[in-house]
Amino acid sequence: MEHAHHADGTWRTAFSATLHCLTGCAIGEVLGMVIGTALGWSGVATIALAVALAFLFGYLLTSLPLLRSGLALGAVVPIALAADTVSIAVMEVVDNAVVVAVPGAMDAGLGDPLFWGSLAGALAIAFAVALPVNRWLIGRGRGPPRAPPSLV
Repeated sequence: MEHAHHADGTWRTAFSATLHCLTGCAIGEVLGMVIGTALGWSGVATIALAVALAFLFGYLLTSLPLLRSGLALGAVVPIALAADTVSIAVMEVVDNAVVVAVPGAMDAGLGDPLFWGSLAGALAIAFAVALPVNRWLIGRGRGPPRAPPSLV
């Protein structure tokens, strides 16, 4: 039974880590898509901004509690990169592929339900894909070792 308990704990940890990743990705994605759409940027430029902001906010959400705990920036950066890069990358590839695949989503305006619906649906699908990836990484001693302190 100990093995089953450990597996459940690993899935819980993976869920918390993926939810943490989703939070950063969603902030960056929504902000990037809103800015790019409002400014009338091309789909490629809008996606590039959204991805860059998703990585920024994802790393930031991991880094802030570590910095507040007294760790130096030089110690925090490698932790954030190791803990979040694969998860954010998977989430961003899936999220943006889904948005691009939804007919009309990249041309939808901010007042269009298609804009918000495709973005929300894409983030949900990205979470579902990133969850087993994080579980796999955590099970092998890679990725986030535990849920971030701010979400526990």
